[in-house]
Amino acid sequence: MHETVFRQTAYQQNNMDLKDIQKHLDQMMAEQNNLPIPEFEGYSPFEMHKILHFTFSINSPLKLQKLSISDYQKIPILNQIRYLTDLIDKNGEIKLTKKGFLPTKIVSGLYSQGFIKDEYIEKGISKLYKETDSMAINLTRILIELAGLTKKRKGKLSLTKSAQKILGDNEELLRQIFLTFTNKFNWAYYDGYGENQIGQLGYGFSLILLSKYGQEKRLDSFYAEKYFKAYPRLLDSVEPEYSTLEKYSTNCYSIRTFERFLDYFGLVNVDEQGKGLDSIKYITKTDLYDKLIKCTPPHNN
Repeated sequence: MHETVFRQTAYQQNNMDLKDIQKHLDQMMAEQNNLPIPEFEGYSPFEMHKILHFTFSINSPLKLQKLSISDYQKIPILNQIRYLTDLIDKNGEIKLTKKGFLPTKIVSGLYSQGFIKDEYIEKGISKLYKETDSMAINLTRILIELAGLTKKRKGKLSLTKSAQKILGDNEELLRQIFLTFTNKFNWAYYDGYGENQIGQLGYGFSLILLSKYGQEKRLDSFYAEKYFKAYPRLLDSVEPEYSTLEKYSTNCYSIRTFERFLDYFGLVNVDEQGKGLDSIKYITKTDLYDKLIKCTPPHNN
């Protein structure tokens, strides 16, 4: 009997020891996850996890804010989407081409609004005949489908039932388009840099960098360097077809992040100097940026 009691006491003691050890380990892990990391601009691993996977959640340092009516009118991709959806709404539906694209007349009318201009079309290097001749127009049609604003049926494009409510709310429409572009659309779709996640993975960190440094005119490589310091494993998937790994990956990041994301949303100015591979790009955030993107400093600052 005494031996049984002793065993029970020893078992309970061991359980208490294990619980204490686990509690200590959990505490150490929590402390480690909340330590500021220089490569993360002072954010902790816990905060970076939120930025990466739950970019605009309640506990994330990033927030999308409501804008004024005049500010919504400064967002190129939003206004191009609104113009196209208004056109669909007015006509009830739009008959697509045999390949599922917008008809030539719609493409021409949409481009003539001047929301987003194509450099090669403007310079006369290429002509606008069909939807795929303009990346921005093709992107617009893709986004309204991915966002659930439109549906295809029997070769015709029409608005969904839920679209009407969303289209009547600028804040909700922009949020829907922004999250669709960042989370559903494949950023590698239009370029030749390969099927990697450069730029798109951790785009929230790029938003933080612009919030912190974007007031001053800086090279795109400044942001690329900080981005790849935070996500160095992304470089493992890069196979340069020209130049160095640094230059190639910087160009990939710059085109996807600045030219085909933030510029389309009216959030940055891209000042390109020179031509071709020797050109350099300076980036500044627009006045609209801080109105739309709210960035909370690291918790430990």
